[in-house]
Amino acid sequence: MKETQDILHFLQEHSNPSNVKGMARFGIATGQAFGVPLPALRQKAKSYKKNRALALDLWQSGYHEARIMATMIDDCKQVTEAQMEQWAHDFDSWDVCDQCCSNLFDKTAFAINKSTEWTTRHEEFVKRAGFTMIACLAVHAKKMDDRQFIEFLPLIVRESTDDRNFVRKAVNWALRQIGKRNTALYPEALAVAQKLMLSENKTARWIGTDASKELQNEKIINRIKSKEK
Repeated sequence: MKETQDILHFLQEHSNPSNVKGMARFGIATGQAFGVPLPALRQKAKSYKKNRALALDLWQSGYHEARIMATMIDDCKQVTEAQMEQWAHDFDSWDVCDQCCSNLFDKTAFAINKSTEWTTRHEEFVKRAGFTMIACLAVHAKKMDDRQFIEFLPLIVRESTDDRNFVRKAVNWALRQIGKRNTALYPEALAVAQKLMLSENKTARWIGTDASKELQNEKIINRIKSKEK
């Protein structure tokens, strides 16, 4: 596909070995990375919005930044459950996982079901995707009922003992974002955080302590209250 070759040429032209080394220091898989910054990817992707064939082709290329751009270009209304499973299976880096959930997956018709299902999966990045999607829904799904987020909280408690780095950070992220969504969910999330603080499990205590600290920050509390005005 001509558009695919154009984008790959763009990525090669803007490749930066120094950035690739920096990515590796942040735990990003760099085997097929060019080191092109995210803002440049977003700017380039604007020319190809909702080009589903291109998105699928870019993902198939296997290149790190090409896959991130695929998540920016695909049409969320045409994404299938099978595609979500395939792409999640391909996740090999936390940033591709997070960009995919934030740019695309959380806007699909399968977002709630997949986020719930994936929290039960063993694969590290698939499980991370489940909790990342919950965090993204808390920010992006403005019309979603609060009851759905309350239903997510037991999933957070259940998986709070998974000590794998990319999972525990996503569990923590989901809890914090639910608490910051509005004043109704704030006490629900804070109560979970404080419960986890008392856990005998080290990972659960870390999640609870970190989330509780952020949720009780005065600036965060004021920001949540300001949303209600």
